[in-house]
Amino acid sequence: MIDAERRLLANALLDFSNERFVLLSETCIPLFNFTTIYDYLVNSNYSYLGSFDDPRRIGRGRYNRRMWPTITLSDWRKGSQWFEVQRKLAIQIVSDSKYYPVFQAHCRPPCYMDEHYLPTLVTKICPQLTSNTTVTWADWAGGGSHPTRFVRKDVTKVFLNRVRNRFTCTYNGGLSHICFLFARKFHLSTLQPLLEMAPGLFGFNP
Repeated sequence: MIDAERRLLANALLDFSNERFVLLSETCIPLFNFTTIYDYLVNSNYSYLGSFDDPRRIGRGRYNRRMWPTITLSDWRKGSQWFEVQRKLAIQIVSDSKYYPVFQAHCRPPCYMDEHYLPTLVTKICPQLTSNTTVTWADWAGGGSHPTRFVRKDVTKVFLNRVRNRFTCTYNGGLSHICFLFARKFHLSTLQPLLEMAPGLFGFNP
C-alpha cells in the first residue's frame, strides 16, 4: 500500500503545476463543490495528515523494537491512511530513504504500514508542515477496526449537512466551520441519491 502511495506521489510530482495531493478511497465522497475544496487546500498553510500517539495495543502495541534506534517508541505514531499533502511534504515522502526501509523490514501484522509510516515519518522530519488533522471524515462511533459503512437509507440532506457544518476547527490560525472536505465509507447503493442531491448541495445545475 505505502509503496503504491509513494509511486502515485512520485508520478504526480512530475507535473510541476501540481501543488496539492489528495489520497482518497473508492468509498469516499466530496462534501463540497470543486471550487470550495480547491480554494481551501491551495490557500492553506498546512498539509492534512493525522498523527497521534496511541498508547493502546493497536497503537504503541504495534511498535517493533527492532526499529530502534532509527525509530523509537516515542517516535511511533498512528493515523488515517487517507491524506492531503502539499508539494513540499510530498517530496519529503518520496525522497525518504532512511525510515522507509526500516518499516519495510520490521512492520508486519499486526503492524500496518499505511496506518503508521506516514504519521511517524512526518512527526520525525517535518511536523511543522502538517495541521495534524485529516480532511476526510469517518464515523468511528460504532467501535471496531473499521468505520461505519453508509448505505442508501442513510443518505439524506440532513445527514450530509450535519457532516458538512457541525464541526469547528482551526484554519490558518482562525476558526472555520469547514473542517472536512470528504467523507467515507459510502456503499455503491448511495450513488443515486448522492447524484440527486449534489446540485442542491454543491450549487450547480444538473
